Amino acid sequence: MNPRNLAALSNSIFSSLQVSGAENELRIDQNPGARECLLLIDGMGADLIAKYGSAFPIFKELNSLTNLDSHFPSTTATNLSSLGTGTLPGVHGMLGYTVRVPRSGEPGRLLNSLKWDERVDPVIWQSVPTLFERAAQDGITVSHIAAKRYEGSGFTQAALRGAQYLGANLINDIVENTVTAMQKPSAFSYVYINHLDAAGHDDGVGSEKWLVALATVSELITSLRDRLPKGTRLWVTADHGMINVGEKIILGQDNNLMANVTLVGGEPRARHIYVRDGAINETVAIWREFLGDKADVFSRDEVIAAELFGPEVSLDSRERMGDLIAIAKGEMILVDPTRIKEESKMIGHHGGLEAIEVAIPLLTHQG
Repeated sequence: MNPRNLAALSNSIFSSLQVSGAENELRIDQNPGARECLLLIDGMGADLIAKYGSAFPIFKELNSLTNLDSHFPSTTATNLSSLGTGTLPGVHGMLGYTVRVPRSGEPGRLLNSLKWDERVDPVIWQSVPTLFERAAQDGITVSHIAAKRYEGSGFTQAALRGAQYLGANLINDIVENTVTAMQKPSAFSYVYINHLDAAGHDDGVGSEKWLVALATVSELITSLRDRLPKGTRLWVTADHGMINVGEKIILGQDNNLMANVTLVGGEPRARHIYVRDGAINETVAIWREFLGDKADVFSRDEVIAAELFGPEVSLDSRERMGDLIAIAKGEMILVDPTRIKEESKMIGHHGGLEAIEVAIPLLTHQG
């Protein structure tokens, strides 16, 4: 796993603020102003900036550092959890968009990490103290600026707890809240928007709707760059990139992929597949034979040995992950037969290990 990732970035930023236990993994310079603002643009892969960023001056005006890599799976729930906790997925246990809740019966029920489930306590599910909590304990003013609908959500409580939440839906309000929060000395603000990701899912990367969203992103970055108080260092990054779908394979339709399968989790580019007892080897063989070079197929033990979720995997993580994990290659998606309408209508997808999904930019401006 590339050590240049979101867990390393958040650790390094908080290390510069002298948060105890945070390590400067990326060896970033100290910021005398002791004000750090991290803006995360959901879905803004490095490849997409290379292809479309030239139309927006701000992408040339910021200092571009070596790209980071998204954690596997290259999806929001996993990567924001890594950013929030400063740990890898095998430790924090947020292993994908949906995973099975252990001991939830047969075939069990899925926890949607972004929509949550009131039967699951988010602080128990993700028990690693966040960097936000640790920074606040050390006297840092920590703020979280994002859409009002995320405040108090199960995911926010699990992955990003510990910050003062400043809800804002409009770009101007996001900027105002951030500028106000950064007035205090020894301050950190985490700012998040999902406009680009939503447009990519709906209409695809490069579509008119997506380009409008990229213009909105450019406006936000420019406004923050111009208005943040002196001594504030602005960081701009993302959680993953995105591909436009090519081939669609519906599980169980004209194939034997649903044989032995009891529950389908994950998402179309990175599936957590749960199978009946004793059928894992047979099921892995079926999937490999049918998919060939269209996907990488792993048993749970093989995933852990390959360290796809990091070198350390907790017991909770092991119990949550699929018996089989399938990672789509190229532009292919694996469609859950119970969610054909929802998953097939999306044009943009992510979650896999293609470079366009994994490579994320790291831009900075020293105010």
